Amino acid sequence: MRKIISFMHISLDGFVAGPNGEMNWIKVDEELFDHVGKRIKEGDTALYGRVTYEMMENYWPAAGKKTTASKHDIEHSKWYSKVHKVVLSKTIKEAGLTNTTIISDNLSHRINEIKQQAGEGILLFGSPTATHSLIQQNLIDGYWLFVNPIILGEGIPLFVNIKDKIKLKLLTTRQFTSGVTELNYMVDRP
Repeated sequence: MRKIISFMHISLDGFVAGPNGEMNWIKVDEELFDHVGKRIKEGDTALYGRVTYEMMENYWPAAGKKTTASKHDIEHSKWYSKVHKVVLSKTIKEAGLTNTTIISDNLSHRINEIKQQAGEGILLFGSPTATHSLIQQNLIDGYWLFVNPIILGEGIPLFVNIKDKIKLKLLTTRQFTSGVTELNYMVDRP
């Protein structure tokens, strides 16, 4: 069965965005881009909430074609154009979208169908609202967290309304020169 891995930047105090969705506190550099570029090749499906998907669609399809495109922009743009996208949304319509599936209802059933299909990993990028829904239905199999060296004090938390404990097994850690620390966990299911 395919696994859903949540890919998320997070503050030391557990927030994934500021109170108004701000993400200007996230540290990214070439070292981190290179590492993430290698890791995302392990997935052939990208899972997004509507807001994150719309941000991605507005940037990545053309990002690699710009004359000022960085190595990261070129590589990620190519990956984005090939990867199958799954979007959790009640407002987006699937008509006319290429290589994209919209899930608007029966979340648990539809996600489990996708997990049963042949393929590689399913990477859940950002999307705090979608992540909260998937956590509450026990559909996330792992967390790939990039802990940024900042305490926000307030914002959008990664973990909310957790009904049952979620036991995790730490697989790897990595410290980047920027001060960001990668924590790679799998859910420890009995």
